[in-house]
Amino acid sequence: MSDHRGIALIVASALFMQNLDSAVLATALPAMARDLNEDPARLGAAITSYLVALTVFIPFSSWIADRFGAKRIFMSAILVFVGASALCGQSQGLGELIAFRVLQGFGGAMMVPVGRLLLLRGVAKKDMLSAMAWLTMPALLGPVTGPPLGGVLTDLWSWRAVFWINVPIGLLGFLLVAWKIPHVPPARPGPPDLVGLALTGGALALVMFALETVGRHVVPAPLTWGALLLGLLAGVLAIRHCRRVARPAVDLSLFSIATFRDPAVAGSLFRTGAGAVPFLIPVMLQIGFGMSASQSGFVSFATALGAFAMKPLVRPLLKRTGFRATLMVNGVVAAAGIAALALVTPAWPSLAIFLLLAAGGLARSLQFTSLNTLAFADVPTERMSAATALYGTLQQLTPALGVVLATASLEMSLALAGRSALVAVDFSWGFVVAALVVLASVPLHARLPADAGEEVSGHRR
Repeated sequence: MSDHRGIALIVASALFMQNLDSAVLATALPAMARDLNEDPARLGAAITSYLVALTVFIPFSSWIADRFGAKRIFMSAILVFVGASALCGQSQGLGELIAFRVLQGFGGAMMVPVGRLLLLRGVAKKDMLSAMAWLTMPALLGPVTGPPLGGVLTDLWSWRAVFWINVPIGLLGFLLVAWKIPHVPPARPGPPDLVGLALTGGALALVMFALETVGRHVVPAPLTWGALLLGLLAGVLAIRHCRRVARPAVDLSLFSIATFRDPAVAGSLFRTGAGAVPFLIPVMLQIGFGMSASQSGFVSFATALGAFAMKPLVRPLLKRTGFRATLMVNGVVAAAGIAALALVTPAWPSLAIFLLLAAGGLARSLQFTSLNTLAFADVPTERMSAATALYGTLQQLTPALGVVLATASLEMSLALAGRSALVAVDFSWGFVVAALVVLASVPLHARLPADAGEEVSGHRR
């Protein structure tokens, strides 16, 4: 096993833990709502609070990794994530749960992009696709095993057990990192761009707070709209600031690289639409169709099973068709797969739902892997730290937006129908909206050069 494969597998242990956490939590949400006496749609805050924390803190990760050493920060982040997971399992209310999820998000923000940085800094371009495959395949075991594991743990013990499972996994990953990954000495990145970090983090936090609370009567409406306006203002100021300073918190000049810009912009639209699906499926199966957590888990894990099955096929497909054609054609296929979920009713047999979810997982996995590999295809080594931080921020922001999109679609459907409880048809509208957002990303890929990323994909016209 070459060095890049060994490092990829060890770093993947952290990704596995994070992906497992997200997958088991989605399955346990209805049980959490009953236990905490909360509406299931409001429990989406348990997911978005974590993702927002990731988004806010990831811009700090590149400077911290350079200043204190990537391996040291990676190991510390694993311990923070594990400790916060244990605290989440002790939560007695939604407020406590959100607070501990924010702490968990801080650990994840330092863990995932820094782990990717450990891998990508030493990988030749010809090995990048292989390295990303080795990184993501073990990590996909989290989504594959998460839904059924979350269902079983919830039904046999409690939803709290879905957080406690992170403790042994995280400690094992910590020991593997300490044993096998070589030391990375600290660098001299210069002083951090504190103004840029504050403006960027504040803008993201305020906008996500506004989107999460708008129309839900959780906080007074003026507070929601005030947060949105302040967030947008902070975002404009952050962009102006980062364009003017020598070492910005967010390196916006990376958008001049076409193969980074496309996964960042078009990929964000795709990830937002696709990010609604993992939230909608388990809630639909349990609340809309009346399944137990275990039944829901064993059906919904088909999505991740399809994604796992696609991984060995990505390299030959990209070599044959190239990035641009793959992203455009497969984007349409992925949107159709999400839209098809709107046709599912409680009368469908579980096997038919399983097969439809698996097919959708295949398409979305191909798109995710293509986007994530293309993003770093032409980034110079000396800018890789800034690129992983910026791209990681977008990767975590968009699933949070996807959950907000899903919950807003459900509540809009309820309001239009004049109902107070979710039924199966409400989820159909959620899938239609998500599919349209995914489809909107497809025309943007046409701007890519025909030879985009060919050194990585091996495709020759």
